[in-house]
Amino acid sequence: MLSFITGILSTPAFILGIIAAIGLIALKKSGSDIIKGTLKTIFGFIMLQQGSNIIVNSLVPFSQMFENAFNLSGVIAEDNAIAAAVQSVLGTETSLILVFGFIINVILARITKWKYIFLTGHMMFSFAATMAIVFDQMGIRGWQAILFGSLAQGISSIVFPAMAQPFVRKVTNNDTIGFGFWGSSLVWLSGWIGGKLGNKEHSTETMNVPKQIDFLKEMSILMGIVMVIIYFGTSLFVDQSVMNEIAAGQNIPLFAIMQALTFVVGILVLLQGVRMFLGELVPAFKGISEKLVPGAKPALDVPIFYSFAPTATTIGFLFALIGGLVATFVSTMLPVVVLPSVIGLFFMGGAAGVFGNAMGGRRGAIISGLILGFTFQLIVAVAYPILGLSSYGISGLWFASTDAIIVVVIIRLIGTLFGIPL
Repeated sequence: MLSFITGILSTPAFILGIIAAIGLIALKKSGSDIIKGTLKTIFGFIMLQQGSNIIVNSLVPFSQMFENAFNLSGVIAEDNAIAAAVQSVLGTETSLILVFGFIINVILARITKWKYIFLTGHMMFSFAATMAIVFDQMGIRGWQAILFGSLAQGISSIVFPAMAQPFVRKVTNNDTIGFGFWGSSLVWLSGWIGGKLGNKEHSTETMNVPKQIDFLKEMSILMGIVMVIIYFGTSLFVDQSVMNEIAAGQNIPLFAIMQALTFVVGILVLLQGVRMFLGELVPAFKGISEKLVPGAKPALDVPIFYSFAPTATTIGFLFALIGGLVATFVSTMLPVVVLPSVIGLFFMGGAAGVFGNAMGGRRGAIISGLILGFTFQLIVAVAYPILGLSSYGISGLWFASTDAIIVVVIIRLIGTLFGIPL
């Protein structure tokens, strides 16, 4: 039964489907409406997931190409791979922290003024694993690790969305959803700085483009052209034998172009999924906010913001990539070299572009992307000594979620007060 429950709570599509069903039932909708709303919510989120998978699978070869092309080795920030790798030794702790952390989140949303319910399942899972790791390395295990980890997860699940909400309202122009992503603080902070240095009257979505290149206003076309240039350009600097191995015998220029275009297809699938599941989930969630947790808001994953400013998403990602590249070379002077974590740079950089555009227009989107890309990777390089992963047989990876890193630092500092050294 525990395995079944944790399986449900670590599967975002099921979580959101159940939430939608409960909300529709609370609203006393017909059986037909409940079935349609539940399944369309699940379908939409699965589309989002599959879009994300397409993006990830097309970015993996790029990371390999970049590492070889510029002769850099180090770590890549990627939470989910770490969370999966420690399950053989910390699986029970991870599962129970996830379950009890979610329960604490719901209770706190009920009794406090912060009415956010964190619904990003894969991030709940990775955060729970991070808590299991940090307490394990502090020598705190068993029920104590589960208790402290659950409290940390439950509290974080309402605090970080609450901190982000004033900025979420500027992006969405409403107050119906929250930000359920463990990089939210860096996204909105980058957007806020971009807003201070930009002009929100000049939006990325209303740029005047000459008719001859009007096609560049289409997000997918612009991103497709840019990604082809990035992938193909990088492939030219990769050792021929390594590039042949990465391309698995395919024609190298065609391989690079297809990976770039596949990346864009993943974006399009992801955006369509976001539109579908939000269209069903937000109205259904009213049932929960009215009946179970009055005033509750669903805190959802980062891609929900892309559709509010698709062009800003592209700009944010591109400049986050530039900022990340700069941080990579700066990190050669720090405890560890952080290779461009293209997946994190895309998901968070795209959102930073949207937030920066909402508060500072085109210039805000550019500045926000640069700041996020540089800061995201620099935080990983500076914080790297705090947690070692070699004892779990993990190398070449480190944590990517800046909010989780902040929580880990706080936990370790509290630990020093009780005689547990950093």
